[in-house]
Amino acid sequence: MLSYQHIYHAGNAADVQKHALLAWLLDALVSEGKSLSYLETHSGRGLYALNAREAVKTAEAASGVQKLERAFPEDHPWRRCLRIVREAAGRDAYPGSPVIAGLLLGQHDRMALAELHPKEHAALEEVMADFAAEVYREDGFSMASRICPPSPKRGVMVIDPSYEVKEDYTRLPGLIAGFARKWPEGIIALWYPLLTGGAHLEMLAALTAAHPGALRHEVRFPPAREGHRMEGSGMFVLNPPPGLADEAARITERFAKAQTAPVSGRKRR
Repeated sequence: MLSYQHIYHAGNAADVQKHALLAWLLDALVSEGKSLSYLETHSGRGLYALNAREAVKTAEAASGVQKLERAFPEDHPWRRCLRIVREAAGRDAYPGSPVIAGLLLGQHDRMALAELHPKEHAALEEVMADFAAEVYREDGFSMASRICPPSPKRGVMVIDPSYEVKEDYTRLPGLIAGFARKWPEGIIALWYPLLTGGAHLEMLAALTAAHPGALRHEVRFPPAREGHRMEGSGMFVLNPPPGLADEAARITERFAKAQTAPVSGRKRR
């Protein structure tokens, strides 16, 4: 599927949940001082402008980063990344997960990123040039299968498909089982939407049955706009390291507290 472009959804509440949990996870792993690999199957363009026409059209960041950012402490790894990106690219810049990973990983860590959309891939290559990342224009599942197990074997795989290909819901349990067999040491993190129609439920039932020790973290929030079917966001993490469940619980509390808080009043340029 080459129609999806994340710029229409950048900085929304789902991004906050996913990126906050990922930033904490990577920061914790890096602090251990051992090299690691980072693989991402659906990378997008890596960096987004929230004042771009596409982002303004949907205005999803208003109920996302603009509403939720201050619910996180200033020293949280996700907020540290936000500050660095805004200082470099302007206050309307928002980092995708490849840039967050690039900012948190060390010089001896490996990054392998896949993006099939030609324009998104070209933008990703430009954005990640300073991070020494391997950027592939190919199907992300094929890239991950080809590389697994990576070197170093210690590391994280992020799977974040658009789910515009409906077969993803039925394919993912088998794909993840295959990645886990090839890379048993890997932390495999799948993002998924919570949809009003429940399209995600059968997939989650299969994943939970196959991986009972995984962390399943979900937050719920009002639809970003009228008619929007996403009412929450989830992360399913195989081999969760110590402390990740506690951080997930803190994220849930921050989302809950922020639901009644006013949206940030900063003006757009």
